[in-house]
Amino acid sequence: MVEASDRVAVVVGGASGIGAAIVTGFADAGWRTLATDLPGTGAVPVDVTDEESVAALLDGVVAEHGRVDVVVNSAGVSTLGNVVDLAVEEWRRVVDVCLTGAFVVIKHAGQRLGPGGSVISLSSLNARQPGAGLAAYCAAKAGLSMLTEVAALELAPRGIRVNAIAPGLVVTPLTAPAMDIPGIEDDYLENTPLGRSGRPEEIAEAALYLATAGWVTGEVLDINGGAHLMRYPDLNKHVLAAFG
Repeated sequence: MVEASDRVAVVVGGASGIGAAIVTGFADAGWRTLATDLPGTGAVPVDVTDEESVAALLDGVVAEHGRVDVVVNSAGVSTLGNVVDLAVEEWRRVVDVCLTGAFVVIKHAGQRLGPGGSVISLSSLNARQPGAGLAAYCAAKAGLSMLTEVAALELAPRGIRVNAIAPGLVVTPLTAPAMDIPGIEDDYLENTPLGRSGRPEEIAEAALYLATAGWVTGEVLDINGGAHLMRYPDLNKHVLAAFG
């Protein structure tokens, strides 16, 4: 049995928010853990929209550590705009990071992981709940959930597991600007049966579980306080009320 101290985890998008909590969670569990993110973030640089960057990162990890056991894809961006108004460039920016970037990470992780290896992506409540003004993000995360299932099918014969986590509201640098708009956070919490937002550490606990759950693959794990049982907040209503 491989000891935790011999296992190597790479967290893409690990400089802040949920990704940083996952880095800490794996490190606290004794794993050798590498935080990677965009250049200038203080982490090992990688750009998920650049396939050569991702391939070079993982090759470097294998060269230095002799192995890679888990790759976590936590890179994400969002935008707000109705379908009829959204610039194609903004659509592509979100989809390039949240879906195509995830594909690139899964592709190159799958080439380098061995039996028992694991890929974990960060999907979203928006993979199953539509939100007005979030067409690009919702579509990308829904695509990521299905990509997770397809990759799990394809990589299972090699003993590699592929799963995703779909958080609800977790206040991070990605979600903080929306939470500053009056009414939005209250609307989220009114539609969360457990009545609170999540903590990055709770998502990290789920990532560590999926990394070691040897009979779990193709799973998109909802961690949202029950928010998937209710409705998604009307972000447009709150934005209009705040800015006209």
